Amino acid sequence: MTTTPIAIIGAGLGGLTLARVLHVHGIPATVYEADPSAASRAQGGQLDIHPEDGQRALADAGLTDQFRAIIHQGAEAVRVLAPDGAPLLHVPDDGRATRPEVLRGDLRRVLLDSLPEGTVRWGHKITDVHPVGDGRHRLSFADGSTTTTGLLVGADGAWSRVRPLLSDARPGYVGTTFVETYLHDVDARHPATARAVGEGAMYALTPGKGIVAHREAGSVLHTYVELNRPADWFNADATSLTRRIAAEFDGWAAPLTALTTEGETAPVARRIHTLPDGHRWDRVPGATLIGDAAHLMPPSGDGANLAMFDGAELAKAIVAHPGDTEAALTAYEEALFPRGAAYYADARDMLDICLGDRAPHALVDLFRNAAQPTPSQP
Repeated sequence: MTTTPIAIIGAGLGGLTLARVLHVHGIPATVYEADPSAASRAQGGQLDIHPEDGQRALADAGLTDQFRAIIHQGAEAVRVLAPDGAPLLHVPDDGRATRPEVLRGDLRRVLLDSLPEGTVRWGHKITDVHPVGDGRHRLSFADGSTTTTGLLVGADGAWSRVRPLLSDARPGYVGTTFVETYLHDVDARHPATARAVGEGAMYALTPGKGIVAHREAGSVLHTYVELNRPADWFNADATSLTRRIAAEFDGWAAPLTALTTEGETAPVARRIHTLPDGHRWDRVPGATLIGDAAHLMPPSGDGANLAMFDGAELAKAIVAHPGDTEAALTAYEEALFPRGAAYYADARDMLDICLGDRAPHALVDLFRNAAQPTPSQP
């Protein structure tokens, strides 16, 4: 058995940001990750990084320049289309937007490269967490190894193995699933679809269903088919699921349906779950949560940003309370709970904007209002 002063479970963006900001301040931490290596699985699509949280966290991590180097220029353009392909809205990326797009995998690589070698322990799938007193916890891993922590941080996402130490809450299905597909070399092989999507994000939405696609570097279109359906509706093999989804969009314009019927990877159904609104817990000595482990909610563009911000804020609380873990965790959670609670309503609203009774017009209104100049203050 080893002893780990600060153990972070999960090498996602939140956990890595926490480790990096601690490292900047000379505080070591160990990140335990179930994946066997950094390249063992795909890391998802593009993220818009917000100035008020994600970019602030990267600044705290001393990684602003590295972040700027991986921005996908032009990707903040937006198109909203009707099912027949008619344009309803086009917002070009004119360089004035403040939420630049980057690939999640690129951002994760920046964070990994900023950490000392050996900070992340790959292939460490946690199997048991057991309190041993005085705020310490014994962690057991699938490879048979164990460690005892001085501070345990659950950065392990929706199905966190650390969360049950602090809370009985479990994620619940919201009734919506995003089915993920990809098209490659689109400008040459799928030119009509490439033109329909444009240079950034494309939304084709109706009440209860829609197609959302993002252009990624390398002439890639990354698609999410969004459907309000029971969770078991998606229990099918890849061929059957593709056919079932295609039937939902019968009659839609061919450049749009190609995003689902001509996908070059097997469709992946990502059922959307949420923790109870305003999820919180009583102070538990020596343990806390960040990111989706703390405040899982429907996707609204805030999840990754909040996870990184949580990590940076927890690190700064630890720095501000040297030698007093409980004071650090209390300060962090007192800010975390109201911050997270404020985003739950926004996440529900965004799901309704995209798939509710007013789709797609509610989304068009949202983008138009966002594009209006902000009145100057006296």
